Amino acid sequence: MIPLKIIYADFRRLWGGATVLILLIAAAMAFSMVINLQERALREGSARAADRFDLIIGAAGSETQLVLSTVFLQPAALPLLPGKYLPELKHHPLVERVSPIALGDSYMGMPVVGIDNDFLTPQAIIGAHSFKGAQDAIVGAETGLSIGDEVIPIHGQIGAEGAHQHEHAHYTVTGILPLTNDAWDKSILVPIEAVWALHHQPAQTENLSGMSAIVVKPKTIAGAYQLRAQYRGGETQAVFPAEVLTRLYGTLGDARQVISWVAIGAQILVVIAMLMVVVIHLEQRKRQLGALRAFGAPRRGIVGLVWIGLMSLVTVGLTVGVGAGYLAALWISHQITTLYGMALPVTLTRSDGIFILTLWCVLALVLLIPALMTYRHSPAQALNVQN
Repeated sequence: MIPLKIIYADFRRLWGGATVLILLIAAAMAFSMVINLQERALREGSARAADRFDLIIGAAGSETQLVLSTVFLQPAALPLLPGKYLPELKHHPLVERVSPIALGDSYMGMPVVGIDNDFLTPQAIIGAHSFKGAQDAIVGAETGLSIGDEVIPIHGQIGAEGAHQHEHAHYTVTGILPLTNDAWDKSILVPIEAVWALHHQPAQTENLSGMSAIVVKPKTIAGAYQLRAQYRGGETQAVFPAEVLTRLYGTLGDARQVISWVAIGAQILVVIAMLMVVVIHLEQRKRQLGALRAFGAPRRGIVGLVWIGLMSLVTVGLTVGVGAGYLAALWISHQITTLYGMALPVTLTRSDGIFILTLWCVLALVLLIPALMTYRHSPAQALNVQN
């Protein structure tokens, strides 16, 4: 118990330096944890959001933007897909179900999306399970709207150039979608025929240009690849959202790698700063350690005393850093969910535990160096040090 009392007394006497060491270690650890947890949460959250979109067909253009606009409902001026492709796909032998999507309107910052009843199948909707009239609206679980509420859409986004209210459009909420933890939780779904009429477009003609994309559910996996090949070229593009996200993950992984190297550099700087502070701390304790040696304290006892004291600070710093990093990742995920409606699951995994344990072991070995350095002077030399 005596060594523990000595360590506690040292912490009380040198609490300022101990606090600085703990904060340095905690900051470096928290930085690394946020990078790892947030990158993994983004991968898992976006993959879940894309699960229900087997194949998306749109007008030729950016595949990435097509996925971001349809899966994550990010506002963008997508080129419109000619209407002739909708009946063609509805009667395609490889297709089980299709649904057109019309984007461009909003209400209180939330996207108003034109769809047909096929898109709603087979969801457990509260209220009406399908559109019964042209002015019906079925809304996401996070819109804050209730059955019976009225929605007057705006063309575009509030504050954007050319945005204006559709004075003659009045939708009434008749159903509420179940929670899906993605951007569609904040969407307002209306009949696509109403969107075409609102924008003065004739429904179901060869020249119809009111579709941002068509969501396709193929009958088989092989059929999905055949459809992608058939509609990948010319004036159309067909994409698997998961495939596009994989490419985005590659870019994200490169950025994560750069940030990870920055984090490693920060950790190395922290270790160097920590060693400098430790050396100064041990110089201040030289007479105390010399006295312990003069009274016959064994070498392993002195080294153990110094090492345990330092590792106590490291353990506290790592623990604080892991907790702070986890809470910071939760906060960031909450902000992203609030802004974009996509849930990002933040979880600690076995790999995180291995990383933390490995870092602890490395620091344990590094801190043996200053602990062993306490024996570079004899007890007499240590006791003769002038304060």
